[in-house]
Amino acid sequence: MAPKLKLHSQLVFSQRTTNNKENIDMNTVLLIGRILFAIMFVSGGLNHLTKSGAMAGYAGFKKVPAAKFSFLASGLLLIAGGLSVILGVYADLGALVLAVLLILMALKMHDFWSQTDAQAKQTETIAFFKNISMAGGALIMFAVAATEGSDYGWTLTDSLWQLAP
Repeated sequence: MAPKLKLHSQLVFSQRTTNNKENIDMNTVLLIGRILFAIMFVSGGLNHLTKSGAMAGYAGFKKVPAAKFSFLASGLLLIAGGLSVILGVYADLGALVLAVLLILMALKMHDFWSQTDAQAKQTETIAFFKNISMAGGALIMFAVAATEGSDYGWTLTDSLWQLAP
């Protein structure tokens, strides 16, 4: 029977030794997961930059201050955050940036509570909760990456923060 390891959260998990092949396999899974999670942000950020005219118009309609600048800045932050998570370059910071952006965008751009048309309300509700759920995923990535001693697959740098183990 494997020895028990008591974690900070008072949950008890079995400690298990792994061989190098298992580590390589899990590092591959974690990297693929990070790519699948973050590629949407890189793609969306590129769309912000390449289709800024139409997107800035929509942001203006939603009363975003300095709509064109805000859209371009958010596009750059989406690209930087997405690449940070994918490449593992300060992935904790990248994940936190993505989480904050997603929450702000959900609140400002997808205000389903103010819609009177049923179809618009449904569309904005779906978009709002999509952003909120992705923000939750980004916060999970932040928590894992910023925890001292955690392993979230192959990375190019260590995390920026090393918070409580």
